[in-house]
Amino acid sequence: MPVKTRFAPSPTGYLHIGGARTALYSWLHARKHGGRFVLRIEDTDRERSTEESVNAILEGMTWLGLDYDEGPFYQTQRFDRYKEVVQQLFASGHAYHCYCSREELDQMREAQMQRKEKPRYDGRCRHRQTPKEGVAPVIRFRNPTDGEVVIQDLVKGQVVIKNAELDDLIIARSDGTPTYNLTVVIDDLDMGVSVVIRGDDHLNNTPRQINILAAMGASIPDYAHLPMIQGPDGKRLSKRHGAVSVMQYKEEGYLPEALLNYLVRLGWSAGDQEIFSVDEMIAQFEVKNVNKSASTFNTEKLLWVNHQYIMHSEPSHIAHHLSPYLGNLGIDPEASDSDLVDIVIAQRERTKTLVELAQNCAFYFQDIESYPAKSVKKAFKAEAVEVLAEVKEALASMDSPWQRESIQQIFEQVVSRLAIGFGKLGMPLRLAVTGGAPSPDLDLTVWLVGKEKVLNRIEQAIAYINKNN
Repeated sequence: MPVKTRFAPSPTGYLHIGGARTALYSWLHARKHGGRFVLRIEDTDRERSTEESVNAILEGMTWLGLDYDEGPFYQTQRFDRYKEVVQQLFASGHAYHCYCSREELDQMREAQMQRKEKPRYDGRCRHRQTPKEGVAPVIRFRNPTDGEVVIQDLVKGQVVIKNAELDDLIIARSDGTPTYNLTVVIDDLDMGVSVVIRGDDHLNNTPRQINILAAMGASIPDYAHLPMIQGPDGKRLSKRHGAVSVMQYKEEGYLPEALLNYLVRLGWSAGDQEIFSVDEMIAQFEVKNVNKSASTFNTEKLLWVNHQYIMHSEPSHIAHHLSPYLGNLGIDPEASDSDLVDIVIAQRERTKTLVELAQNCAFYFQDIESYPAKSVKKAFKAEAVEVLAEVKEALASMDSPWQRESIQQIFEQVVSRLAIGFGKLGMPLRLAVTGGAPSPDLDLTVWLVGKEKVLNRIEQAIAYINKNN
């Protein structure tokens, strides 16, 4: 059978870290084996499913670059097919009507717990021949009572469940709508899914789904159940640990490939390698090598990975992703004489996120409106006026092209002419040009800001010092 995987989120919220990792592993397995990747929206929970959540999932998949070959399919568009299968199972004796009320079921489970038994449906309607007047029944799957289900899990290894431990689950509600365990089975069958990769919270559903497939005479896909992701406190990952929408990570300045790199390592490894290109992920990923134990989400490690990508990716790529964050600060890099790619190269080692990088790059484009008080006290002393005036005059009258080497020569000439240490020039000039923002070597900074802006900022700083001293 050709390899086909699927990602099947419920649109009851955003695409979160756990779902994104499942999608990534499913996508990688399909790409690794030249197969196909399906996106299916499991939207049968009509009360909780929203169009907003659907859009959030699609947006997250697009941002991460997890392209799908088929879909998105929507379960709410397949109700006729589910009803058809329910009738087939009913006709073949693999399903039956259950008329038990909520009160009866509660009493049943209460009695079982008092006997210290596992609460489960006891099959009391299995052999019922006559309907109960005035009651709309649910339809239950007639699970085998003997034998066992053997799951050759690609992650956990062999898992054996005795059929006697499984009860007869509901496959259609009293209003005729299908339940999760039925729809997912039919969808996987109809869509030709050969490998189901999902969280291990679904492991209890798997033997039931296998039995439904067997009742339909269908082939059984391979299963891979991924261990949970936990927070640093060892508890299931939640919002307080950082389990927010993947689009929140975009807003916070993470690169999509950095988040993918972090996610692929959140439960899988290939030797000691930490940084993987997408092509390397595809080439090296194997589901069987996914860890059997839970993984711990670590924000600091994610920041480190993002920092590596900012430092080592193509500067033009970083500049492309950086532009919207500059836009959030009211900056249009296209309207400036400064080259954003050169600025990225100069600033990238000092930042871990694109938000931080945009903030640190703002002074190249925007006028300086204020200076940090602590920096002013150290750098803007009265004697700095002479130094700034001298360097302004020298830069304004320089004949050579506006290049780092020429600018550095001007600095050296001013320092020599005034017989001062370089710090007497560097401290006030850097504050005047950057407004106190983190910046690279002074000659590089001055070159990138541009001649006209540098001269104006020096004049502004001189006026500030004269006014405040």
